[in-house]
Amino acid sequence: MAQMREIRGRLKAVGNIKRITRTMQMIATSKFQAAARRALATKPYNQKIAELVSNLAAATAGSDISHPLFGKANGQADGGAEPTGKRLLLVLTSDRGLCGGYNGNILRTAVSFLKDDYEGETVLEAVGRKGIAYFRFTGFDTAATHAFGESPSFAEVQRIAEQYIERFSAGEFDSIHIAYMQFISNARQTPTITQLLPMQPPEVKSSTEDDKKKGEVTYDFSPEPAELLAQLLPITVTTQLYQCVNDAVVSEHVARMVAMKAATDNADEMGKGLRRKFNRARQTQITTELNEVVGGAEALG
Repeated sequence: MAQMREIRGRLKAVGNIKRITRTMQMIATSKFQAAARRALATKPYNQKIAELVSNLAAATAGSDISHPLFGKANGQADGGAEPTGKRLLLVLTSDRGLCGGYNGNILRTAVSFLKDDYEGETVLEAVGRKGIAYFRFTGFDTAATHAFGESPSFAEVQRIAEQYIERFSAGEFDSIHIAYMQFISNARQTPTITQLLPMQPPEVKSSTEDDKKKGEVTYDFSPEPAELLAQLLPITVTTQLYQCVNDAVVSEHVARMVAMKAATDNADEMGKGLRRKFNRARQTQITTELNEVVGGAEALG
């Protein structure tokens, strides 16, 4: 009887957990759909910005493309500034847990980057309570922390991007990198380190006579292409950072959705096993009671 009471209690607890995890799965699915729409909506804008930068680079072909956001391979910024031997890493993690290996994969990638063979100093900044707590526990110093929430606004990201552009242009850092979970598809998300600054100068494609015969469009720019390029490059940096943040949010919701589905399935399997144990215990109890009744009847007879 005591065993049946214990199994019944465990069944009730597993049922409550199953209801909670199923609800969390449904919430994560709803949030994922909204975040995915937001992330997909920004991609055409980013592609168009990249196309405009490429066209402007082609228009300025023959003249040196010079801008503080374009850096050389050794980290030296255009303008003759000497390398500082410092780089910045921004790590994007989540505020909440229960999302499987999402935070663990990002943090392992970030720590590997922090412990590589770079001879200079790496300044660390973090987004999300999980990453902040991890770096505090492991002894890494974070120079700054940021919070975007589950629905990051463009204005919040733009504020940080402008700070990075200003600090990089002033020669404070040789490079700025972002560690985040890149969203590739619903079934694939990859922890990635991407370089935000310095930007890579766009490749200038040489137009041939065959391209012109195919109807290649020639643009007239006003103001001059170099001036337009200087205005577009900061926007490009901001949109790239915003895309990274959106990818991180979408990947978090996917990871939580998958984790909660797995937890619901495990609770379901555990409940089935407990019900089988309960039925066997109940059957054993009934058999024992019948044997006692039969034995008592035979003793009286």
